[in-house]
Amino acid sequence: MNAPLDRPADRFSGHQSSDDLPVLRSVVRPGLVRLTLNRPAAFNALSEDMLAALQAQCDEIAQDRSIRVVILGAAGRAFCAGHDLKEMRSQPSEDYYQKLFGQCTDFMLSLQRLPQPVIAEVQGIATAAGCQLVSMCDLAVAADHAKFAVSGVNLGLFCSTPGVGLSRNLLRKQAMEMLLTGDFISAQEALTRGLINRVVAAADLSTETEALAAKILAKPEAAIRLGKRLFYSQLESSIEDAYRKAGQTMACNMMDLEALEGVLAFIEKREPQWITAHRS
Repeated sequence: MNAPLDRPADRFSGHQSSDDLPVLRSVVRPGLVRLTLNRPAAFNALSEDMLAALQAQCDEIAQDRSIRVVILGAAGRAFCAGHDLKEMRSQPSEDYYQKLFGQCTDFMLSLQRLPQPVIAEVQGIATAAGCQLVSMCDLAVAADHAKFAVSGVNLGLFCSTPGVGLSRNLLRKQAMEMLLTGDFISAQEALTRGLINRVVAAADLSTETEALAAKILAKPEAAIRLGKRLFYSQLESSIEDAYRKAGQTMACNMMDLEALEGVLAFIEKREPQWITAHRS
């Protein structure tokens, strides 16, 4: 059942139907939730309201230990066409644009700061900030007909903020080619270049995404949370700092009861009996 999470008051007021909300939330199974971008007529463009709703989702999910994995999908034919250009043109001032891009940056960073892994489920085109959204999720599964581009340059606007996420997924020259040309790449090209993890038939997209999520759900919660935090932290560090942080994380992880159980199970040549993997 879809649960609207636009603003806290809206969740209980009954004044809006789910069709009117920019983001929907549903429980796929215990521990796994799905967020759905819900502006299909606007190709799920990232309006201010949608960004605010997504930020509210992240803030709430971050505090909910019962949620282990998040799938981020979209309604309609497009995954996300980037920022809402009509909305942006309605307030042409540098102060407004600084605020808008700051709002978007805060949300994008929230995806990586979430303790839970986030899997993008890409069923259609992902352009500009929509491509950035895919790049900032931890994993991504795409339908075989999906396409990706950072096409702002075609409108005279270099995709600077999408380039941050893109350049941390692709090799530099591959990212720069996309940014300079605005050309689309296919799902298969996106897989080869490292933007996504899997390409599947459109009919199998949800099934395959949820199967990937289930593999993560089967792992110990503490290891996943510690590992995600360390992964992004060390990427932005010198190699010396990266090893220092990794060593500290490993030491903490080794003291976790599930890690102790996992090591003991390996020594005793049996399957580990996880606690949190079955808690939900």
